[in-house]
Amino acid sequence: MIYIGADHAGFKLKEQIKRYFKSKDMSFEDLGNLKYEKTDDYPDYAFKVAKKVSQTNSRGILVCGSGVGVCIAANKVKGVRATQPVNVSMAKQSREHDDTNVLCFGQNFIKIKDVKKIIDVWLKTKQSPAKRHKRRLNKIKKIEK
Repeated sequence: MIYIGADHAGFKLKEQIKRYFKSKDMSFEDLGNLKYEKTDDYPDYAFKVAKKVSQTNSRGILVCGSGVGVCIAANKVKGVRATQPVNVSMAKQSREHDDTNVLCFGQNFIKIKDVKKIIDVWLKTKQSPAKRHKRRLNKIKKIEK
């Protein structure tokens, strides 16, 4: 299951991602906002998605205007490792090295064709078994305690 969410500034891109998931018959749940609402706030949706990802050991995708706000907010939730890749290489490395579980996008700065490529690679890529990566992630887990 992939959980998705966006504020007003990311609503259009979130809807495009949903159409893409439907076209590929991918399982997802939209945690909001379910309609365009100019006065909504990105932390509300970032926390909803991040909490679900943390509780269910799944993955999430968040969108706001820049992608930065949702990324900051999501990373406040224990167990979440949110990333904001701008290309396929960054997405792949974020999974291999950092075992990221939430993707963040900025609707104002990325095109849907690039988002699709990033999502596809990110979902396929496994975490590296290298000891150095596991050691680093364990250090992050200690900080979260």
